[in-house]
Amino acid sequence: MSEPIRVLVTGAAGQIAYSLLFSIAKGDVFGKDQPVVLLLLDITPMLPVLDGVVMELQDCALPLLREVVSTDKEDVAFKDLDAAILVGSMPRREGMERKDLLKANVAIFKSQGAALEKYAKKTVKVLVVGNPANTNCLIAAKSAPSIPKENFSCLTRLDHNRARSQVAMRCGVPATHVRNVIIWGNHSSTQYPDVHHCLVNMSGSELACFEAVKDDGWLKGDFIATVQQRGAAVIKARKLSSAMSAAKAICDHMRDIWSGTPEGEFISMGVYSSGNSYGVPEDLIYSFPVQIKDKTWRIVGGLAINDFSQSKMDATAAELMEERDTAVSFLGA
Repeated sequence: MSEPIRVLVTGAAGQIAYSLLFSIAKGDVFGKDQPVVLLLLDITPMLPVLDGVVMELQDCALPLLREVVSTDKEDVAFKDLDAAILVGSMPRREGMERKDLLKANVAIFKSQGAALEKYAKKTVKVLVVGNPANTNCLIAAKSAPSIPKENFSCLTRLDHNRARSQVAMRCGVPATHVRNVIIWGNHSSTQYPDVHHCLVNMSGSELACFEAVKDDGWLKGDFIATVQQRGAAVIKARKLSSAMSAAKAICDHMRDIWSGTPEGEFISMGVYSSGNSYGVPEDLIYSFPVQIKDKTWRIVGGLAINDFSQSKMDATAAELMEERDTAVSFLGA
């Protein structure tokens, strides 16, 4: 057995964490022979609820779960971390201006970035889930200058999985028969789900997505809108935001960072845009197609981008630049 790794989940009393923690603790994410110490952080009023979560984790009697620590203190939660999954954020309340939401989250992620800088290992892998995830991730990274920027990513795997599943259902195949969908840009309704490089395995032979679906109007219209608006549709139906599917996407994202992506496949995640070959402005956390090996991601290069795709990639970049500039203006405040 390897030495235990230290994994932090913030917002640990919330509903995403409730769906997530069991999968991490039983080895679905970091490996079936990798023991873990779970550090659970939430705000002080949530500590009684968190105690219940800790009891349940203990009651699962899991062989890989070496210790569970629940706390409301950053110096305890961020100590010597190998992985940090930052789920907790300020949710948008009714009547709240977008800039007020950004301001509240800048305060949270500036503080958590500083805690990573001060207490975590410099090799820590940080995944930001709390929305607005791209910009929160950027603020955390800027607040932890001695941790490599490549160690920070934000979650667009849920959007990626949604896109993959929509294509699979349309073609009547399992989701595993669909590969290389791409989510470009922001984890918001401006994101661009792109299937121009997607392949679908139909009866043993791989077809380009447009050829497999045979409905260009759907792929360029309702498909994109469905993926962009899926989070809102879940809230409307459940009166709660996506939790089970978000937790599954977090597991997929972190497992791929730890174990790598399969040969010939790429996945989507929000990463630093600097040095990309697609003309996306520098200094953004932007979702790209990536491949991962030895815990290191690289943006997949050389994909042909048509005018339809370019305009959508530019629109989501514009939104991210505006978010970044507003957030950075609050950083010094």
